Amino acid sequence: MNPLNIETKEINGYNLSLDKMYPKAYDKLTTNPYTKTRVILMNGTEYESVWFLHQFARHTDNAEIKKYLAIVRAQEQMQQKRISCLKPLNESILETTISYEQLAIDLTATLAQNDTDKNNIESLNFALLEDFDHLYRFSNLMILDKEKLDPKMLVGGMTEITPARPTLAHHRFPVDNIKRPMCAKKSKLYSKLVAGIITAAEQQTMNYYMNIAEWYKNDLGRQLYSEIAMVEEEHVSQYESLKDPTCSFLEQWVLHEYTEAYLYYSALVEEKDENIKRIWEEHYEMECAHLKIACMLFEKYENGKVAEVIGEGEFPTLLKLGTNKRYIRDVISRTVTLTGDKEGYIDIMKLKDNADFFLYQDEFVGNAENRASHKVIDKVIKKTGQDYRYEDKKNAIKELQDRKKDNITLGRKKC
Repeated sequence: MNPLNIETKEINGYNLSLDKMYPKAYDKLTTNPYTKTRVILMNGTEYESVWFLHQFARHTDNAEIKKYLAIVRAQEQMQQKRISCLKPLNESILETTISYEQLAIDLTATLAQNDTDKNNIESLNFALLEDFDHLYRFSNLMILDKEKLDPKMLVGGMTEITPARPTLAHHRFPVDNIKRPMCAKKSKLYSKLVAGIITAAEQQTMNYYMNIAEWYKNDLGRQLYSEIAMVEEEHVSQYESLKDPTCSFLEQWVLHEYTEAYLYYSALVEEKDENIKRIWEEHYEMECAHLKIACMLFEKYENGKVAEVIGEGEFPTLLKLGTNKRYIRDVISRTVTLTGDKEGYIDIMKLKDNADFFLYQDEFVGNAENRASHKVIDKVIKKTGQDYRYEDKKNAIKELQDRKKDNITLGRKKC
């Protein structure tokens, strides 16, 4: 499929009415888990688009560009509002959070398995384990707070719920999250898409946790969201650093619109919910129109060739969200003790004793026994006799198999 070949209306023909902006919400009990994750992904993609377009507008004095930025940005806002309200009123903060983490896990695993850029793949695999552990921590909070739905049911049995690199080990010196950027002109189109997609998705998770912490109903929950939100900041910093920072705003705009079109078309192909499928189809056409505007302005004002950014326009391998249990177990078994080390990754046992990681851990984490990511597991164990898990078989890591004691040293202490 090539979005450049799709017949579209004049740009002003895509404004949504307030009535159309407010859709019928999905049923949280019957909707496929990956429909929910697609809703979150496209919501985050629209957030990224809106804030990129605002930043662009603040850095240009070109009247024609500012005019089109305003028109497209308003339509992206309309799309975002429409997608956001697909979430039903009776879906709790924690239920939505489980879907956020399932998206982070299976999106990351899927992108890693289809990319060929080694730098991208290493970054995806590294953060994958951390989102996987977050799912485990939030699932236990759900048990502790007596939520009515079982986390296994929420993920549809498609994603295991078990610890990986413990959340306590995720807190790193900020510089160790910044990785080597790609060269856009030399990188494959899919690799450029990967960097943009995962940045937007993790940014959406970060934003959600940043804003939702204050609204949670108890102190432990507020503390857990705040702690994990700091890890999401690390992930966004890591992923955005993969992108080529030398690309112009117009070049980035072309790639943003192309990415949105790619994601909407991928969602359209996979979607089974007819109501939501129609929304993906309508938004896909809108993004094709937006893409044409961005391409026109890029060629007009930079004398650039769109083919240098997105090739001939044909979509690469489409995004298909689904279960990745075997792949995730393999990554856990190989990389659970890695941590960030400047532009690369290193086993915790090979770090110097005075490494920034250890100094930051002492300052930020302090007494691990008092941190929410540990306390939530500890409290569930004391309450029910063991932690909550959904596993097809025992955890891949021996140190993480004990269901009656939370490991607070793996990946953060030399032992």
